[in-house]
Formats: sequence, C-alpha cells, structure tokens
Amino acid sequence: MTAETLAHLMEESNRTVLLTGAGMSTESGIPDFRSSTGLWQNIDPRIVASTESLQKNYEHFREFYQMRITALDNCKPHKGHLILADFEKRGLVSLIATQNVDQLHQQAGSKNVAELHGNIVSIRCQKCGKPHGKEQFLNNSICTYCSGKLRPNVVLFGETLPTEAWDRTLHEIHEADLVIVIGTSLEVYPVNQLPSMSRGKLVYINREQTSTSAHYSFDLVLEGTAGEILTDVHRKLGDLKKF
Repeated sequence: MTAETLAHLMEESNRTVLLTGAGMSTESGIPDFRSSTGLWQNIDPRIVASTESLQKNYEHFREFYQMRITALDNCKPHKGHLILADFEKRGLVSLIATQNVDQLHQQAGSKNVAELHGNIVSIRCQKCGKPHGKEQFLNNSICTYCSGKLRPNVVLFGETLPTEAWDRTLHEIHEADLVIVIGTSLEVYPVNQLPSMSRGKLVYINREQTSTSAHYSFDLVLEGTAGEILTDVHRKLGDLKKF
C-alpha cells in the first residue's frame, strides 16, 4: 500500500487527526530522543529533563534547555510541516496533536495544534508561574517577581500533561474517522495510548516500524521520512501549492 492509499483515506474522512512526534522534526535539524543517534543515547533524561533535576540539579537542567532553545534558532519548518498546514486550510486535517515542543507546526501555519508536551519557546517561573521572556532564561536570570527558578513550558519527567491539550486531543481522537501517527516510537505514556482510543482508521508513518508500534493494529504503515511521504500524499491529492 502506498501514499495513494493514504490520500484516498484522507479524501473519505470527515475528521482526520494527526499525532506527531520527534521524527516529524528531524528533517528540520532537530534530533529525536530514542533512535540510535537520539538525545537520550548520550544524556540521561533523569539528570536534565525531570522535576528532580529542576529542583536539585538546576544548573544542568538550565544548560540543557538553553542548548535546545539556542539550537532552534537555526531550525525552520520543512516541507512536511508546510504540507500539513495546507491540508488544514483545505479542511483535510482537524487537529495536530504533537509531542514536539518546538512549535514548528505553528511556524508553518497550522492553527489547530494541541501541544501535549508543552513548548520550549515560552518561559515561566517554577515557583509563581509568572511568564518571562526567553532571553531572561538564556541569560541565567531569576524570576523578577519572586526570585524563583525560570523554566521552559515543557512537560518534564514526573509532571502530568496539560489538561486542555489532552482533553481536546481525546475528544478529537474519539470523533476521528482517521488518525495518522507520524514520527513517534509510541513509547511514551500516556500519549502512546491515544491510537487505541480511536474507532477510526489508523495510519503509521515513520522511518522504520519500531517494536512498540508493531503492537498496534495499523490499517496502513508507510516507512520513510515525513517530508517524503507527505509530499507524495500531497501530490496525489492535487497540490494547490508547491513546496
């Protein structure tokens, strides 16, 4: 089965939801987490990306997220992001629920995005919750209101997912005729439970089928990069724009 099959499924669907993970952003130069070259191969997430590290090892926590924020300055949405935004404008996509914190979907023009793991672009105080500018975090500042520690609005290990984003995604998943999973290993709870909550068709797009994803009953599996496969699907549906 090919991209043509997916194009047909999208044409037949009244409500299509996408679930995207780190593999959606690798073509923009952002490393994933769990592949052989992913971030977690050389860095223990418990040391740099957990509530414990925020409280007890703040210097390492801050340096890790400063590095990730600075790296984003050189990353732009790739053609796959732009195609998804075009699909939304054409009424082919109802919601993008993403585990990614880079906001590349929004930069590409997507409006209906649920950030299941928050985002790394906005900053808040851990103690009082007041918002701060990105530069304050990069400059090692403390909260100007209560002198608390500054942090990105990402979901850390040990924290729950944002209620609004989760509830919105659940509603859309339950109502979906088609759920397309792109670039995620489906290893992270509770997001990995979402595909099984849908009564619609399930499609999986990834560079390779992981051992975890193999446990799901996908109706269609397409191996390749998000940009390549979405370009093919876009062509089958008739490009209104060239990317």
